[in-house]
Amino acid sequence: MIRSIALMAFATSYPASADTTQCQALRSQATDKLEIKTAMYAPTEQVRTAYCQVKGVVNRRIGKDGTFYTTRFELRLPYGWQGRLAYQFDTAFGGELAPAVGNITGLTVNQYAINQGFAVVSSNEGHDNDAFKKAAGGLSKPFLFGRDATAREEFAYQAMANIMPIAQALAEQYYGASVQYRYGIGQANGGRTAMVAASRFPEMFDGLLVASPGFNAPKAALQHPWDYQALQSIQSDIRSSFSERDLEYITRRLIQQCDDLDGVSDDLIFAIDACQQRFKPTALVCKSEFDRDCLPIAKIGALVRMHQGPHNAKNQALYTSWPYDTGLQSNNWRGWKIASKLDAWQHMPASVVIGASALANLYSTPYQAVKGDIFSLTDFLQSFDFDRDAGKIFATNGEFTESAVSLMTPPDAVKPTLTQFKQHGGKLIVFHGNSDPVFSVQDTVRWYDFLDFALAGKAADFVRFYRVPGMPHQQGGLSADQFDMLQPLVNWVEQQRPPREVIAATRANNPELTSRMVGLKRPLCPYPSYARYRQGDLHLASSFQCVVAK
Repeated sequence: MIRSIALMAFATSYPASADTTQCQALRSQATDKLEIKTAMYAPTEQVRTAYCQVKGVVNRRIGKDGTFYTTRFELRLPYGWQGRLAYQFDTAFGGELAPAVGNITGLTVNQYAINQGFAVVSSNEGHDNDAFKKAAGGLSKPFLFGRDATAREEFAYQAMANIMPIAQALAEQYYGASVQYRYGIGQANGGRTAMVAASRFPEMFDGLLVASPGFNAPKAALQHPWDYQALQSIQSDIRSSFSERDLEYITRRLIQQCDDLDGVSDDLIFAIDACQQRFKPTALVCKSEFDRDCLPIAKIGALVRMHQGPHNAKNQALYTSWPYDTGLQSNNWRGWKIASKLDAWQHMPASVVIGASALANLYSTPYQAVKGDIFSLTDFLQSFDFDRDAGKIFATNGEFTESAVSLMTPPDAVKPTLTQFKQHGGKLIVFHGNSDPVFSVQDTVRWYDFLDFALAGKAADFVRFYRVPGMPHQQGGLSADQFDMLQPLVNWVEQQRPPREVIAATRANNPELTSRMVGLKRPLCPYPSYARYRQGDLHLASSFQCVVAK
């Protein structure tokens, strides 16, 4: 309590002293290994307060292939600081410097970390995409850094480990006071980095907010050739394998069978586990050529195979399975699995362009020198052998002395304990869309279950996990995808108030909503519980309660 009062007093006394002179003074911290530029900015659409922006450069080097590598970062120091520093983990594959605002799936602009009194830092994770402009990498250029062992390590976690203490020192000089709380905010690859940080650097962060985590990214990448080969069994051009109407039909039947399992029909499937027991995709197969409300056996066979996840010839799982959920008909799911809307990609899905490029260049040892044109990328996926090639994500050699799995995943990903993070007092909130087509929510479920088992049922003492029905990779689909997970984390870290249900709302500007989903609010419940209708107005979250399936 004393600490909270002191922090409030500090926060209210700070604003009068923020000025351009203090911002410029940070340049004095530059050394021969640290370049710094600063500037003051007025409020913007994303940042609702004046702030000092620091742009820095560290770790300049030349790679073995002659490519120039550098780690760049951006630190934004807002007026009205509340003693908090957040590292904004990179969402994708680095190479760009994202605006350091502390945004994540679900938040409105007013809820961004920087608008809640956080200083926020972001980085390019150790490499610049511009460095590969002249390289003959085609569509794979953003992944060519994976051919350099040091760049892999920087991307995996080392850039974050290098930048965080620099950012803290700069923030403390600017504000003239110590950072009170350190947070990490990340989704997708950024969620992976956050979970790596919890294991490798257990005292670096007091709170971590993780969305759609790709913490097993190398294993998840095996899904891309698995999907491609399954879809080619339907149609050689996978862009024609499933039509939008096909996926809408599957989703409609899924809703018919599962929507009422949570006590109400609203196009949201909260009882996702019970749904997997009830929904039988094989029942959608046409029985004769005259059937109309059905799909050919080849399409259903491919769908089932995709949801089973990659296996080798011994029928050993190489990643995990995927739940059937309403996100199948979302633009996001289709864009990752079937076809995109990008002319530059020849409308191929992200699994071909991003998935194949990442698997070949970043997650395989030795890296696979696949050309970055559509033909070469699809050929790589088509010829991928799950007995011969899948093991390359675990392989090492003289140049790459750590495997992709060892570098990219938390050291205890298989049997997590997070012992030191817990001892430090760290808190972790994870949320994941049930319809995520890139990283399976089932893998996050498995991770939490193993953690809870290792801790004798006490994982919820410092970790909370939320599943979001219908939500694909970040926002969209038939989902209530507007919610604030950041404030519950702050309350947990700073006031020792454990989070419970988090209220989610459907967005009015989500074009994929059905008419009966407009204006809905629902509680997102800590796993393993889910929201079940109790009584009252169907539009209100208070009409639902969190229950655990029997």
